[in-house]
Amino acid sequence: MTDLPARISLREVGPRDGLQNEDPVPAAAKIALIDQLAATGVGRIEAVSFVRPEAIPQMADADEVWAGVTRNPAVRYSALAPNLRGARRALDAGFTEVEAVVSASDTHNRKNVNRGTGQSLDEIAVMIDGAHQRGATLQVVVATAWGCPYEGDVPVERVLAVAGRAVADGADGISFGDTTGMATPRRVQDLVGSFRSRHPDVPLNLHFHNTRGTGLANVLAALELGVDDFDASVGGLGGCPYAPGASGNIATEELVYMAEDMGVGTGIDLAAMIEAAAAAERIVGRELPSQVLRAGPRTRTVPA
Repeated sequence: MTDLPARISLREVGPRDGLQNEDPVPAAAKIALIDQLAATGVGRIEAVSFVRPEAIPQMADADEVWAGVTRNPAVRYSALAPNLRGARRALDAGFTEVEAVVSASDTHNRKNVNRGTGQSLDEIAVMIDGAHQRGATLQVVVATAWGCPYEGDVPVERVLAVAGRAVADGADGISFGDTTGMATPRRVQDLVGSFRSRHPDVPLNLHFHNTRGTGLANVLAALELGVDDFDASVGGLGGCPYAPGASGNIATEELVYMAEDMGVGTGIDLAAMIEAAAAAERIVGRELPSQVLRAGPRTRTVPA
C-alpha cells in the first residue's frame, strides 16, 4: 500500500456549508455549535459565509454569529465569500482566512453567481490582491471539479485551467469541490495527479460529498496520493440541492474514525466530535446521515 500521510488537517465546514443547506436555525444555536466544535481538537472551522441575505437567508446572520463566537486560539476560523463585496465584509469582520468559490462549469457558475467562470476569475484576482494587502490569505475553491449537474462531466483540462489561472493570480491555495458527489476514486486520481504534476508546491484541499456513497473511498484515493488536507461536515450536515433526498458532505466523525484507525493522525477527539454531531442533529431537527453517529466507533461494545 502506498505510504499515507502521518497526519492530516481537517477543516470543519458544518457551520457554513452544512447549515447553508438546512432550514434557517437561530444564531445562538450556530454560535453554540461552532464553540462546541472548537473544543473537539479540530484545527480549522469555516464559520460563516458573507452573501446577500436574499440569496442565502441561512447565512443572513453571519455578522451576528461571528461576533458571538468565543475565539479558540488553537483554531483557525475562515469565511466564504462569493464575490468582492463578500470578501471585504469578511476582512472587515476580522477574518484572516477567506475562501472564494468559482465553478469549473460555466453553466453552474452562471446559475450560482449569475456570471461566467471567466468573469468570476477576474473578480477573484482582485479579491486575492485585496486580501493580501490586508495581511489575509485567500484560497480559491474550484466547484464542480468532478462534474456538473447541468453539463455532466467537466474535462480535467478545464478544471486545471481554472485552478491554474487562480494560482497565477496569487491564490494561497486551491480546493477542489465535488459539488454534487460525482467523484470516484479513479477520477480523484486523474485530477489530483494532474494538478500535482503542474503545481507540486501549491497547497491543495479536497472537499468531497457523499451524495453517491463514494465520499470516504475518494478520501482514501487522495490519501494514497499524499493529500493531507480535507473538508468535512459534522454529522454529515448539509445536503445536495441538485440530488433531492441525498446526503451531502462527508461526515467529520466518519473521516476521523477511518483515518485514525489507519494510523493517520487528525488531532481530533472522536468522542467529542460524535457529541457535536448529536448536537447538530438536535439543532436541525432531523436525523443526520452519519453512520458513526448512529453506531459509534468499532471499540464501542455492548453487554453480551
